[in-house]
Amino acid sequence: MGLEKSLGPPVEGKKFFDREHELEVLTERVREGNHTVVVAQRRMGKTSIVRELLHRLKRSGEFETVFVDFEAASSPAKTVEELATASKRIRGVWGRAKDAFANVAGRTDEVSPSVKLDEVPEVTLNLKLRSNLDRGNWPTKGDAVLEAFANHDKPVVLAIDELPIFVNRILMGSDHKMTREGIRSADEYLSWLRKNIQRHQDRLRLIVSGSIGLMPIVKRAGLAAQVNVFSTFELKPWGEQTAIECLDELAANYGLNLSREVRGEMCRKLRCCVPHHVQVFFDKVHEHLRRSRAKTATIDDVHEVWDQEMISIHANPALDHYPKRLQMVLGDEQYDLARELLTEATLADGRLEDSALREHCRHWLSASDRKESDVEDVLHLLEHDGYLVRGNNGYRFASGWLEAWWRRFHARQVMRVRDRSASP
Repeated sequence: MGLEKSLGPPVEGKKFFDREHELEVLTERVREGNHTVVVAQRRMGKTSIVRELLHRLKRSGEFETVFVDFEAASSPAKTVEELATASKRIRGVWGRAKDAFANVAGRTDEVSPSVKLDEVPEVTLNLKLRSNLDRGNWPTKGDAVLEAFANHDKPVVLAIDELPIFVNRILMGSDHKMTREGIRSADEYLSWLRKNIQRHQDRLRLIVSGSIGLMPIVKRAGLAAQVNVFSTFELKPWGEQTAIECLDELAANYGLNLSREVRGEMCRKLRCCVPHHVQVFFDKVHEHLRRSRAKTATIDDVHEVWDQEMISIHANPALDHYPKRLQMVLGDEQYDLARELLTEATLADGRLEDSALREHCRHWLSASDRKESDVEDVLHLLEHDGYLVRGNNGYRFASGWLEAWWRRFHARQVMRVRDRSASP
C-alpha cells in the first residue's frame, strides 16, 4: 500500500510524507537539551511532525516520550490533571506522581481507600484527580508531577499540544477581550512552567505546538519574557517539487494519471503548498474523476475542481475554521480590523499595498480607544499565521486557496469596502 489520503487527524506511518530534514533538526534540538515551540500557519502538520518525532525518539531508546493535549483545559488545575493522567503511560512515573495526590481515594462514598490508584480506570481517575486540585494547590501538585517525569531513568520529552489555546483562554474574558485578571493568571502559569523547565533542564525537554501561535499571544499580553526558555522552529510549507512528488505518490496509490503539468497547475493554484491543502485538492480531483469514471486528469479538470469544489459553498470546514481561530485570539474589535485588511487585499488581486494599509488604518484609528499597537498586533498575527506575507511595498495573500475562498465568501464585505472607497 502506498501513500494514503489524510484529510483530518494528524498523520502517521504510511500517511506521513517527507519532513526528514525537519525531523533531523528537531531531533538534534532535543538531544542538545533545548525546548522548542513549533510555529507555522494552520494545517501545516505541526501535530503530525511532533507525534512522528516522539515515535522516533522512543524507538531510539534514548528518551521516554509523552504527548498531552491542552485544547480542552479550562484552568491551570486542569492542565495539571492532564499531566498527571499522562504520567500513567510511562512506567515508573505514575508511581512517583501519585504521591502528590495521596488523598484522591480518601472519600469512601466514591472509592474505597483500599483501591489502588494504579487500578482505577482513567475516566474515574480524572474525576479523582480533579477533586484533589484547586486554584490554590495546583502549582504544588504540578511541581510534583513534573518532578516525577524528571526523575525517570531516561530524559523525558514532553510534547504539549494546544498550549497557546489554553493560554489564550485564560487571558480572555467573556467579551473576547484580554483582562487584567487573565493576564495575571497567564503570568502565574507561564512563570510556573518556566520555573520547572529551568529546574529540570537536564531531564525534561518540552515541545509546544498549537493551531494558533503562542508568540503573538504572549506578546500582546506583555508576557514574552516568560517564554524565553523556548526557541522557535518554523515548519514551512512544502516546496513545489515536494508537493508534486506527494501528488505523484497519491495518484499512483489510487490508480490515477496526473501528469507533471497537471500536478504543477494544482500547486500553482494553491500557491502555498500547505500539506493538508495539497491532500484536500487531490481528494477533490480524485472524487471528480471517480464521478466521471475517468483515470486521467486534465488541466480543465483542475480548473473545474478549483471553481466548483475547492471554493464552493461546501469547500472545506478547515477554511471556515480560519476566521474563527483568528477571532479567538484577537477579540471582536481587532478581528474586525483583520477581516477588513484581508478584504482590502482581495480588492487588489490579493495585495495590500503600504499606501492602502496606511489609509485604512488611519480610518480605523480615528475611533476612540484604538492604538497603533493594535494595528501592529493584527499585522503580526496575520503574518505569523500565514494569511499575509510581507513584500517590498506591502503584503499579499500567502495562500491562493485562502485568497480565492476569502474573495468568494466575503463578497458582501468586499462590496461594502468598494462602495465606501468610491463614496466622496
